[in-house]
Amino acid sequence: MLGNRLRRLGRVAVGALLLQGLWIATAEGQLPADRLAKARASILRFLDSNSVASMAVAVAKDGKIVYEEGFGWANRERQSRATPQTMYSLASISKPITATGLMRLVERGQVDLDQPANNYLGLGKLTGLAGDATGATVRRVLSHTAGLPLHYQFFYAGASYQPPTMDETIARYGNLVFAPGTTYEYSNLGFGIIDHIINRVSGQPYADYMRSEVFLPLGLTHTSVDIGPGLEPYAAERYDARQKPIPFYAFDHMGASAVYSSAHDLVRFGMFHLKDHRSDQAPILTDGTIDLMHQPVAPAAYSLGFAVTDDDNGYKRFAHTGGMPGVATIMNLYPTEDMVVIVLTNSSVRPNDVAQDIAAAMLPRYADTLAARRARARPPEPRAFAPGSELTGEWTGTLRTWKQTAPFRLEIKADGDVFAWLGDQPRAVLNQVTFAGGRLNGRFAATVSTDDARRWAHSVLVGLLLVNGTLKGQVTAQTTGDPAY
Repeated sequence: MLGNRLRRLGRVAVGALLLQGLWIATAEGQLPADRLAKARASILRFLDSNSVASMAVAVAKDGKIVYEEGFGWANRERQSRATPQTMYSLASISKPITATGLMRLVERGQVDLDQPANNYLGLGKLTGLAGDATGATVRRVLSHTAGLPLHYQFFYAGASYQPPTMDETIARYGNLVFAPGTTYEYSNLGFGIIDHIINRVSGQPYADYMRSEVFLPLGLTHTSVDIGPGLEPYAAERYDARQKPIPFYAFDHMGASAVYSSAHDLVRFGMFHLKDHRSDQAPILTDGTIDLMHQPVAPAAYSLGFAVTDDDNGYKRFAHTGGMPGVATIMNLYPTEDMVVIVLTNSSVRPNDVAQDIAAAMLPRYADTLAARRARARPPEPRAFAPGSELTGEWTGTLRTWKQTAPFRLEIKADGDVFAWLGDQPRAVLNQVTFAGGRLNGRFAATVSTDDARRWAHSVLVGLLLVNGTLKGQVTAQTTGDPAY
């Protein structure tokens, strides 16, 4: 009776909800009506309050898809509505998918996780600035513990320049700015290196390999690297904060950011990683390999492609999020409950509350814990930077770029003021200064004088570790306009 009533509701509601969503009843199972109402209310609140063009969600429980729905416009200009089959740019959810592809090569003995990544690279090699490059193993690259820097670059359609080759990108930016195995530093470049290893070891272009070795065997028919041929009508447009379409963009880190997928496909990918052993999916990895992929790699709370959380409102979680211009995505896996929650949007507004509210609709204990935490939550009080004696004083050194080396100087005053000098540029104030876990972070106004950085106005982000009386680390040129470059 419940199933029939929900199906009737689905047919009746389409006309009334055209501007908000399209109910898709699944053949596998259905969410009870009260849980469905709670989940949908959270989604509609988010869409209304944030002016988000569209959203697609999917939930799986105990090996069955119990809820899928699309809301709003996947492409407003084409009047194309979002459905569970709409393909969204995933941004960093590409990482666990790419890692799954690499692990097929590991199982075949073609890649060894504990060998240096350089063993599988070509002309472009990792450079050991802060530590021996042999310590930058494949396992550490996959877990953001190899010492690689923060890195992202967007190359928009119609621009006069194109992404460099991966050999050139690695030669320019594959510098170990931290000693391998000592710290966690999220690096898109690392997963660009992984897709390059896939290409070199398999002998296939990364996109072709992923299609033949991951997407098709798992039945992911609306998943591709970039927008695959013939899939263009399914792709959601990416929109900026003004609800204007963002020109299509590519990267020099495809394996980190370039996968498109639908909510329906991504929930199926999540079920594979919960070892649901569906009859319509090939066992492309053993259960032991899947378990290995979910084990954190010290010193990170990150495994081989997944962020690992021991307490998401009382439950262990394997997850990944994605965020880029016109993209905000969430994939949450709850192994003890055999549950997957997927939330995809074509906006940059993060739908964290939606993902939590869906989990709360499914799990009463999660709901109780979440409600209590939200009731206690208070905005963090800003803390003034107060340097200790180990930081106070003048620091001199150099900034190495792929073009040249420039003098770099910091003056850290006892009252918390910090000033920076880069090359022959005037003194700048270091803003947003923090010091935690031995790491000094801040941002200042200056220009990094490489050809790629100088294309766009940018500020300079600093991240330096205090090690044996020396500050070592990275600076990153980050564009100040919208969209990001």
